[in-house]
Amino acid sequence: MAGAPMKIIGILNVTPDSFADGGKHDTYESAVARGLEMIAEGVDIIDIGGESTRPGAERVSAQEEQQRVIPVIEKLSQTGIPISIDTMRAQTAELAITAGASIVNDVSGGLADDLMHEIVAEMGCPYILMHWRGHSKIMNSKAIYSDVVADVIAELQVQIEAALISGIAKNNLIIDPGLGFAKDTSQNWEILNRIDEITDLGYPVLI
Repeated sequence: MAGAPMKIIGILNVTPDSFADGGKHDTYESAVARGLEMIAEGVDIIDIGGESTRPGAERVSAQEEQQRVIPVIEKLSQTGIPISIDTMRAQTAELAITAGASIVNDVSGGLADDLMHEIVAEMGCPYILMHWRGHSKIMNSKAIYSDVVADVIAELQVQIEAALISGIAKNNLIIDPGLGFAKDTSQNWEILNRIDEITDLGYPVLI
C-alpha cells in the first residue's frame, strides 16, 4: 500500500529443482547456511519452500515436502527473523507454524487445498494469497486473459472473500498477483506497469 514500509524477502528453496535456486540449498546444512547468509545480508523475512512450482514441475509428497522444510524452519526461527512457509498444503502450513514459522505463503491462494484457509484462520497468522490458475504442469496453458490486470484482480477478489469468510483476519492478508504463474512475459510487465490497480485493493502486495 502507498506509504507502507517495503520489506525484502529472501527466498530459500530446499529443493533440487526450483527455478530460482533449486539444487543449491537442498540439504539441511546448505539451507541453514544460506539462511544465515541472507540474514547477514539484511533480509527482513525468509521464505522457505520444499516443493518446486517452476513450470512443468512434478509435485512431491507432503511427507517429502515436510522433511525438507521443518528442520530448517526450526533452526532458522531460533534467530528471531520471521519465517514464511511456502506451501500449498494446509498440513504443511500447520506443522511449519508449529515449528516456528509465522507467515503462510500459499501460491494457490487456497485453491489447491480446501482446508488451507480454515487452518490459517485457526493459526491466526499472516497469509500471502497469490493469484493462481493451476499446478505447474498446466499453468502455462492458462495464460489467457481479456485484460490481465482486471482478470487477476477479479480472481484475487474471489479468493480474498473466501479467506475472509473462513475467518482469516483482513489485517493478516497479503496479496500477490503471481508473476510468472499462468502469465507470460508481456503479461508480467503489464501487471508491474499497472501495479497501483493491485495496491488499490487495500492490502499489502508481495512481488
